[in-house]
Amino acid sequence: MSDTAQTLPVPEAVGKLYDRLTLTALRDGTFNPNIHIGFWDTPDSKAPLEEAVDRLTDVLIERLLVGGTDHVLDLGCGVGGPGLRVVERTGARLTGISISEEQVKTANRLAEEAGRADRAVFRRADAMELPFENGSFDAVMALESIIHMPDREQVLTEVARVLRPGGRLVLTDVFERAPRKTPRHPSIDKFCRNFMVTLADADGYVAMLHRAGLRLRGLLDITEHTMQRTFEELARPVEGADRPEALGQTNLPDLFHPSDMLGVDEFGCLLVAAVRP
Repeated sequence: MSDTAQTLPVPEAVGKLYDRLTLTALRDGTFNPNIHIGFWDTPDSKAPLEEAVDRLTDVLIERLLVGGTDHVLDLGCGVGGPGLRVVERTGARLTGISISEEQVKTANRLAEEAGRADRAVFRRADAMELPFENGSFDAVMALESIIHMPDREQVLTEVARVLRPGGRLVLTDVFERAPRKTPRHPSIDKFCRNFMVTLADADGYVAMLHRAGLRLRGLLDITEHTMQRTFEELARPVEGADRPEALGQTNLPDLFHPSDMLGVDEFGCLLVAAVRP
């Protein structure tokens, strides 16, 4: 299913959603510097979610191919956990952007506390109109962020513009896996509504990258390493986890819970790597 058949996210609304989520997590003690899915290398891996989340960041880092002289753009940086891991593991300099003011404030605070403020800077910006000059970055990472953006091709075109020739992009995205069921599982729609997400058109991804000025280096379905295990881990009872105010909602029947996705194996995750020629 393409973005044109879906309700498109509005950047300002996405920013306000993540402002609320960040402030709620800081207030109730559930704050985590990583707010993305996990990656388990094997089905029988015993790694807890905290390790699997770092592992997914490392999977992206391995494909960025950056070192101490490089400048990385973290597109949709969250509260800075993955970006700071890039700095720590590669020595690269990093600029992170988010549409959420609260995420940016928190990310800069964490960078300062980690002694990395000289190498990692976070700022509020819209990925649809990047405030950077052409060829500013050696690599771009977008970890579970393009899912919130109203026009993937416009974002990718902006990425191609700010990448230097030979610079790499690595991202994760969500899509509906074949065989597609009719009607679509209601939990997928609930997730998309609650978190302002659209599903990518996996069949057209390569062509979209090419139109944006990028060349494919790899496109993998990593669903079996990520999705169901993440929802299983998140569905474990946690005190206070069901409170609707986390999303600013009171309509309990429509409030997404991770257990809603258990067994919904058509909700998939892509890992995409590309280069600017």
